[in-house]
Amino acid sequence: MTDSLHDFFNESSWEHVSGDMINPNEPERRKPRNRREARKQRMQKRRNNTTKMIIVVLSAILLLSGIAALISFKHKTDSKKAAVSGGDYSAVEAASGVETDFTVKTGESGSEVAERLLSADIIKSVDAFTRALVSANATSSLLPGTYKLKTHMPAADVVAILTDSDASNSLEVRQGETVTAVIDRAVKATSIPRENFESIINSGGKNILPAEAGGKFEGWLQPGTYDATGDSITAEGILKEMVSRRIAALDALNVPTGAQRQRILNIASIVEAEVNKQDYYGKVSRVIQNRLEQGIPLGCDSAVAYGLGINGTELTNAQLADASNPYNTRVLKGLPPTPIDNAGGNAIKAAMDPETGSWLYFVTVNSATGETKFTDDYDQFLAWCEEMK
Repeated sequence: MTDSLHDFFNESSWEHVSGDMINPNEPERRKPRNRREARKQRMQKRRNNTTKMIIVVLSAILLLSGIAALISFKHKTDSKKAAVSGGDYSAVEAASGVETDFTVKTGESGSEVAERLLSADIIKSVDAFTRALVSANATSSLLPGTYKLKTHMPAADVVAILTDSDASNSLEVRQGETVTAVIDRAVKATSIPRENFESIINSGGKNILPAEAGGKFEGWLQPGTYDATGDSITAEGILKEMVSRRIAALDALNVPTGAQRQRILNIASIVEAEVNKQDYYGKVSRVIQNRLEQGIPLGCDSAVAYGLGINGTELTNAQLADASNPYNTRVLKGLPPTPIDNAGGNAIKAAMDPETGSWLYFVTVNSATGETKFTDDYDQFLAWCEEMK
């Protein structure tokens, strides 16, 4: 440092500038004895002031950083809250959305699907999607498969698509469906030729069906949804998975194996087809088993119609009397040759554990509500039938 600079920062001017920075609690410094000592004191003061300034600047930086971090945290927290309890996208916002493929995985819960929809920017909030599920009464109706969606969609629109089997390449087996109905949907969902399925079915399902099925698939396809995507999907693979799931479900219900298992599936299929309310499954099962024990024909029109490949409402008197139909339970004493559809778990439980009663007849007296009456009196049964005409 040159003397001219030292002269600029002379003793009096330095004391004036830095006087406000002096701590009044510090002891008064002695006056320098010479010019050299004065320069030394001025340099020390300058270093002290610089250090203080650095501390002030660093404190300011830390304070600003803390404020910025707090603002960022609040923004993230607010965004997260909005994602959980926020609003919904409008149809206008959806119009400018970008098309995207979205896959619902087998066994995935509604909340898991909602989180992934949010991450993909398809829905605006988990809360909106949950409300839409509840509103559509579809909390357990999401179907596995891959769907064409768009970003920024109203939650209700997303729910409508994810619960529409026709919008997905998933395959659904519904309770009470026949094998023919299942194959119809499988062909549509996979584009696998129908003859591929029919070849396996007509050949008795070798290496797919258990021995007690007697080479017949009816009753052995487990209701549920199945993945129908990928180049490796085959007719054999699909049918094998349906039967494997059926066996696993029957094992979980502790259904006896062998001929008894086939018998229970047979009864369950009729139980489910005869009434449209689960409340009556146990009573219908008892009627069937009472009639079997007494050697009385079951008289179940659902089985007669199945044997003809038609709906029960289409039956004529001639068809009801046709003894050539092996499923004509108005003539046949005993169960039909096979189950008539793929019954659900509640009907299977009813077939294993029917209600206690002596009923031999039943008739649904209100098709709208499903109200069904049971009796062991034939005349009472006829009277109810007359009321229905």
